[in-house]
Amino acid sequence: MGGVPLLLSLAFVWLPALATVALSFFNWTGIGGFSDMKPAGVNNYRIIFSIYPEFPPAIEHNLLWLVVFFVIPAPFGLFLAHQLNKQLRGSRVYQSILFLPVVLSLALVGFMTELVFSPTQGLVNNLTGHAGQHNLIDWLGDPSLNIWAVLIMACWRQTGYVMILFLAGLKSVDPSLQEAASLDGANEWQSFRHVVWPALRPINIVVVVVTVIESLRAFDIVYIINQGTNGLELLSTLITANIIGETSRIGFGSALATILLAISLAFVLPYVYTTFRKDTRS
Repeated sequence: MGGVPLLLSLAFVWLPALATVALSFFNWTGIGGFSDMKPAGVNNYRIIFSIYPEFPPAIEHNLLWLVVFFVIPAPFGLFLAHQLNKQLRGSRVYQSILFLPVVLSLALVGFMTELVFSPTQGLVNNLTGHAGQHNLIDWLGDPSLNIWAVLIMACWRQTGYVMILFLAGLKSVDPSLQEAASLDGANEWQSFRHVVWPALRPINIVVVVVTVIESLRAFDIVYIINQGTNGLELLSTLITANIIGETSRIGFGSALATILLAISLAFVLPYVYTTFRKDTRS
């Protein structure tokens, strides 16, 4: 039975990934057979890095998304998990409320973003008094603001996801270890830092990987709002626009997808390797 997951992983993950990398070195519209594929060498990558105007802002927005996810949802999710792990009265209710956004699809969160940040009918402008004609704030139409409006909603959803992951890790920590630390005179922060945090190392790996993946594969929210244009450019929307857009460029879109894969691995692999290496030594 152990070979079945491996075969499924090869068929649905690694083979498509390798095929994408291979296609990035060809020019192909996707119309017709493989005989219409023309070798392009590294020309697709040269165009992307030199004359493709949408690429720099897409990279910038993806990296901004990644940084914000590490700075806000990750630590805040850990804080919420730590509080809920104290068995407070009504903690089950709080847990359900905080986890509810994770159940919502990203497409639905995109629609909610439009409702919350709509210039005339949106919740934010009406609460702050900026829905009038003279002081209206166009959260979603202004390229300098819309990325932040979207990130607020994305963080709202991601925090509950991270919270559940950390809460599962905290439940697995042996309470006797914290009790022993308390008997030795450690306060709550010292107990968390020296006892709980090291025990969360496996969960930390999961959180890092999930955070990187969720930030770099962001697509639904921005696509619902303006199809990833006018300040909301992301690598995922560029890939979609080139592969299934009006002008299908399979090779060019595959090159963008390969770059996205390389960025993901550049963040994930060093951390996972270092962490597992420490575990092996210990």
